Amino acid sequence: MDLPSFLWLWRIAAWAMGLSYVVYLVLAVTGGWVFWLRRSRQPRPDWLRPLHYVLGATLCGLVLVLLAIGVVGTLGHYGSLGHSWHLPAGLGVVDLVLLSAWSAVQIGPRRPHARSLHLVVNGLLFLGFIGVTITGWQVVQKYLP
Repeated sequence: MDLPSFLWLWRIAAWAMGLSYVVYLVLAVTGGWVFWLRRSRQPRPDWLRPLHYVLGATLCGLVLVLLAIGVVGTLGHYGSLGHSWHLPAGLGVVDLVLLSAWSAVQIGPRRPHARSLHLVVNGLLFLGFIGVTITGWQVVQKYLP
């Protein structure tokens, strides 16, 4: 692809990544609140669980947008993929986000193990975000003039 500049694409990616971090943080807070209410046997506000689900769906959408931007931008700039560790790190984060979403909808009285899986996956997702941030910063340095 011979496109004039991918700067606009990287700006969208930067905003989407920043928003992903914010959404992940709010998910951690609302999830922690749900966990605390459950442990203390207090009633949960009716809006808390739907909010947590909407935020989770938002995070899924954001990481899929980031994946698309990364693939299009890299193919457009280099003509191929796999020029850094950012691709496997990003694919790992996408996998973890989708696994987290899947495990979230599995949580219920019949599947008590799904809650533990959801928590473990989200802990791994924190590490994944660190990895994708480090490798992403290395990629950004390649594109800056």
